[in-house]
Amino acid sequence: VQLVQSGGGLVQSGGSLRLSCTASGFTDDYSIGWFRQAPGKQREGVSCISRSGETVYYSNSVRGRFTMTRDRAKNTAYLEMNRLTHEDTAVYYCAADPLNDPTVALCGAMEYWGRGSQVTVSS
Repeated sequence: VQLVQSGGGLVQSGGSLRLSCTASGFTDDYSIGWFRQAPGKQREGVSCISRSGETVYYSNSVRGRFTMTRDRAKNTAYLEMNRLTHEDTAVYYCAADPLNDPTVALCGAMEYWGRGSQVTVSS
């Protein structure tokens, strides 16, 4: 299994960015999500979509500003990030799991991880 991320970069506060994650190697359906880790902080789940697509989790810190979608035909998940603030600065990781689904309360464990994409928001 491989997760290839793209997107990220430097943006001014209030701006927008989009992250993409293309998965390969899965033989069945899988949940997929985005996590982030800021310097000196624990990794947190940002947004995750269940295998069926029926459940989408957003952390309180991004709900209403970030939108996660997935294109099954392209095996690609996206994270559209709007109204970015300096507090969104972090390395963002794509992750996926063939067995576990997120709930409305948390992303849950993920087995496979991308390499990470730096997102820097200048204040």
